[in-house]
Amino acid sequence: MIDDPNRTNMGSSTDFPWDSKIPEGHVADKWNNHKDHIKLVNPANRRKYHVIIVGSGLAGASAAASLAEMGYHVSCFCYQDSPRRAHSIAAQGGINAAKNYQNDGDSIYRLFYDTVKGGDYRSREANVHRLAEASVNIIDQMVAQGVPFAREYGGLLANRSFGGAQVSRTFYARGQTGQQLLLGAYQQLSRQIGLGQVKMYTRHEMLDLVLVDGHAKGIITRNLTNGKIERWAGDCVVMATGGYGNAYFLSTNAQGCNVTAAFRAYRRGAGFANPCYTQIHPTCIPVHGDQQSKLTLMSESLRNDGRVWAPKDKATAEKIRKGELDPNSLSEDERDYYLERKYPSFGNLAPRDISSRAAKEACDDGRGVASTGLGVYLDFRDAIKRDGHNAIKERYGNLFDMYNRITGDDPYSTPMMIYPAVHYTMGGLWVDYNLESNIEGLFVAGEANFSDHGANRLGASALMQGLADGYFVLPYTLGDYLGRQGIAAAGKVTTEAKEFEAVETQVKERIDKLMSINGKESGRSFHKRLGHIMWEYCGMARHKEGLEKALKLIPELREEFWSNLRLPGEANELNIELERAGRVADFIDFGELMCRDALMRDESCGGHFRTEHESPEGEAVRDDDNFAFVGVWENQGEGKEPKLHKEKLIYEEVKFTTRSYK
Repeated sequence: MIDDPNRTNMGSSTDFPWDSKIPEGHVADKWNNHKDHIKLVNPANRRKYHVIIVGSGLAGASAAASLAEMGYHVSCFCYQDSPRRAHSIAAQGGINAAKNYQNDGDSIYRLFYDTVKGGDYRSREANVHRLAEASVNIIDQMVAQGVPFAREYGGLLANRSFGGAQVSRTFYARGQTGQQLLLGAYQQLSRQIGLGQVKMYTRHEMLDLVLVDGHAKGIITRNLTNGKIERWAGDCVVMATGGYGNAYFLSTNAQGCNVTAAFRAYRRGAGFANPCYTQIHPTCIPVHGDQQSKLTLMSESLRNDGRVWAPKDKATAEKIRKGELDPNSLSEDERDYYLERKYPSFGNLAPRDISSRAAKEACDDGRGVASTGLGVYLDFRDAIKRDGHNAIKERYGNLFDMYNRITGDDPYSTPMMIYPAVHYTMGGLWVDYNLESNIEGLFVAGEANFSDHGANRLGASALMQGLADGYFVLPYTLGDYLGRQGIAAAGKVTTEAKEFEAVETQVKERIDKLMSINGKESGRSFHKRLGHIMWEYCGMARHKEGLEKALKLIPELREEFWSNLRLPGEANELNIELERAGRVADFIDFGELMCRDALMRDESCGGHFRTEHESPEGEAVRDDDNFAFVGVWENQGEGKEPKLHKEKLIYEEVKFTTRSYK
């Protein structure tokens, strides 16, 4: 363990080349101190600047609405047909905030501490504290926008618990929290669109980033309805493009979620941090069949009242799998409530990484219950007996209905079957405290950046980060960048610049290359094959030999992709297969980077579980002496290995301890 926070990390491959710009002072004072000293833009001058925002989920929509309200001209791009279809809408369970409405001892510090601990001490302390501070304002903001949070009898907003916390700090709107929050942000965005302050470009996919004199000054997009390649110039670029969980093919992400925008920025020089950090969510509907295109998340909030169990006996589990035994017929002595047994302090609300590994352990032991053997139960029998059918229906009714429609089973009378699935990615483009990447003028918000969750995200913190970045961080820090650039530079870069011509040419050449392969295998097929490699060798558990094998298989798959891809249609028209192929090509390259990062990080932490590093009880064993850093990869060009940089993680407030939820 580390006692001296100022000590130098052993094994650093190189001095870290970029300034993380963490403000001086106590962690609780950094953000206010920073805001007091950053550059401001005169309200009359803001209208002279033009901001490009890519992505219109919670982070993108809130940033666009806020910046437009301040007076900036904003162009917002998304590949969906409406911002309302951003994947943020799928986040069901809730959003954290340190309001302490329950009077159960919560505070900003406790939310900060829980988040750092939940991330297994691999997040940047100053960023996390700012997130906890902003959480309080987010709820007020969203209530003011009309988000219908659940309320107690007396009128106060209701709270429930999520994994990794012993207090109730999660605000929710039944099982539709993400949907209601996105509608709140969307209506503010729509207002600005109506006022002409935001120009919205739907069905446009960012295919590359344009740098002018080393600054991000524009993007190249493809109009997905007619195939037209277009140039867009601005004074800075904000990327809020979500995560990359679909590298695994099957995940809880919407099928359109991809890594293309972030990975193209990486190719232009933006550092990519901690790409191996993937969260496997423990509460998803198990896989059914080979032709499934995505997995369905059942909210973590269900673990407030549902009890997770598997049969104690393998033979019993086999009878259930064959349909010869009703799970309701098992006595208490025949059930293993393994989370309550292993983690008595947190029980069924153990964090996601730990709960996922415990489910896998039960299934690996032959006690899984789905037809594939890859499932455990989430049982509401006791909660219904205790609180009544109507109370449970009021809390989770829409989730129960969704489960019933997908599986045909009634969770009120028979336990749900769940199994872990790829859900969230904690890695992302590297950003400093201002959420600015190492490319000046390129800001990254929400899941697309790496900064707040370390190696594991606590439930209900994704919505919190997206809104904090958009509503409460970027309006300050983006103005600081523009203020430093100076009003004389506003609007000086246009799409006529030679840099736009060069990047557009490269984009077209890549599309032409894809269209000219004339092979026999579809992009979807290659994606599926990549997903098998990633899940097998870089999934819930990883080890050196498996990762080395993946790093041989992925280049072989890439070679086959570029020689045997089959693409119907034309490039200059609506062509969904071309869209997919471009994304799959990026997933293949990015999957290799993920495996490279996972192989480099020779420790277990959070969602990154190396089987060489586990305790006798099967818990993750960190190596703080050698791996307390952010691993940031810098592209060195096609065919060359990326360069690793290590940003040392310095903890001034929280000390490294063994992460325990027992």
